[in-house]
Amino acid sequence: MNDPRKRTPLKLCGILLPAILAMLSGCASQPLASFQAFTPEDLNPKVKSGEYKQKVDNFLVILDASGSMDDIYFGAGFPETSSADKFNIEKELLSRVNKTIPALKLNSGLRTFGFGPCLGWSFTRLNAPLAAYSPTSFQSALDSQECSSGGSPMADALNAAAGDLQTAQGKTAIILVSDGKQTTGDPHKAVEQLKQQYGDRLCLHTVWVGNPGEPGQTLMGSLPSIAGCGTSSSAGEVASRAGAADFVTKVFLKPGVVDDCSIRDSDGDGVNDCNDQCPDSPRGAKVNRKGCWVLNNVLFDTDKATIKPVSYPELDDAARVFEVNPGLRVEVDGHTDSRASEAHNLDLSQRRAEAVRDYFIRHGVAPNRLTAQGFGESRPVADNDTDEGRALNRRVELKVIK
Repeated sequence: MNDPRKRTPLKLCGILLPAILAMLSGCASQPLASFQAFTPEDLNPKVKSGEYKQKVDNFLVILDASGSMDDIYFGAGFPETSSADKFNIEKELLSRVNKTIPALKLNSGLRTFGFGPCLGWSFTRLNAPLAAYSPTSFQSALDSQECSSGGSPMADALNAAAGDLQTAQGKTAIILVSDGKQTTGDPHKAVEQLKQQYGDRLCLHTVWVGNPGEPGQTLMGSLPSIAGCGTSSSAGEVASRAGAADFVTKVFLKPGVVDDCSIRDSDGDGVNDCNDQCPDSPRGAKVNRKGCWVLNNVLFDTDKATIKPVSYPELDDAARVFEVNPGLRVEVDGHTDSRASEAHNLDLSQRRAEAVRDYFIRHGVAPNRLTAQGFGESRPVADNDTDEGRALNRRVELKVIK
């Protein structure tokens, strides 16, 4: 008969040896964590309006797939899960960033570092070479990273990135995501060499995915300063909707020049440039809804050019505009409604324009800063068939002479 005591060790070896080998190799896939659904902030309107514009042409993500990323994450930003390891946290972060990137013409790539079968027994692996970016293709490359193992040869990945970017045109952002722990080689020197090779074309952005009190945060925070361009963030800062949008803005965008006339007011008169028919109104001038310096309350007796005293306060306010704008020169334009003949209205408007000019001169405005011109009924701003319209057409406008 077989002795069961001799058989037991063989059974134990048969059970334990594969498990031990799996632990040593790190070949087991990390279980997926349960994260809340993420709704990204839409940055496309800000890009379309010109508030922001694209500042990079390429981005390469360097992802930490070393053994320390198997540790449970206890940092901020993910209250919905208490059992996610750091590897799943960094993948979720990058997924949220990917969903937030607006519609830009970019190239993207993905490289990992660690050791073991997860990386094909290499210290670093180019999982997705630099190619035309799409959210779907980048997410697919990210999802294909199923495990982490081995040491942390961050410097090897940074050195390899120099070759990944050789064909890249324009400006590039490297996004390094790691806990910064137990790194081998010299990441600082690797960043220095990248900077020497690519100069101002390269920026480095780090995201620290670590736990409170872990030493890797210092390393991750120091690398962008060596690159001379970039940012350092923590997972907790990037995790939220607003945090992801802020990160994407810093990495991919820069303030643009807004060229939207509906929100631009070049002369500061309170009327936007889309509706401003007089876009050079002087400082302090009171304008109408079309942005023109109009003296609607300068009144005259019927068919006369004598200014009524009730109009003096408005004329005095207009005279003060000349004081605060020393180089200002103005043409005083007179207008009438359509009652009476065209010739009569032309003469009347000229006399009224000259009356206003004379008033300004009497109140200290130099004569060489003023001219007068009558236009009669030829330039109505309202309907002459109504009392309200005719009242608007009987006006004096002050037009800036350039």
